[in-house]
Amino acid sequence: MKQFGGSVLFLDRSDINTDEIIPAKYLSENSKQELKPYLLEDLKIEGFNPKTDVAGKKVIITRENFGCGSSREHAPWALEVNGIYTVLAPNFARIFRQNMFNNGMMAIEIDRKSVDDMFRTFADKDTECKIVINDDGTAKAKLIAGSLSKSYPFKLDDFEKALIEKDGWVGFAASKY
Repeated sequence: MKQFGGSVLFLDRSDINTDEIIPAKYLSENSKQELKPYLLEDLKIEGFNPKTDVAGKKVIITRENFGCGSSREHAPWALEVNGIYTVLAPNFARIFRQNMFNNGMMAIEIDRKSVDDMFRTFADKDTECKIVINDDGTAKAKLIAGSLSKSYPFKLDDFEKALIEKDGWVGFAASKY
């Protein structure tokens, strides 16, 4: 199973689409790995530089409707080959979110008020995120910056949990059929 959590990249914008996650001109590449250097290449946010800001990040925290636009697996693949297995946002484009889980990754929906608090409290700090999934069905994202820490609850249904435990749809299907 992938390791969820790590250093956080804050992307303070709504409606980041799949063409901004991985530009369409790279979709003819033959392997996931070839997508790696192009992650977020076309994303325009003031102060953001994909060449310097993405390296070493493991979690993205962003605003509403992440992954909108064209429905394709390349966007989650580009995140995956860069070691980013977790994205937190108030909501996601439906197909993008399902593609994340199908690939054994997490697209965690956290209420808007909590995401606002994450940005207000942590965006200007070196922040780590720990994902905690308990046996009783509760889950939380814990953000840590120095001595400051806060936890934010989220829901993960049984099927989503099974997909991440089996590293995606292929592993899940192999365990069932």
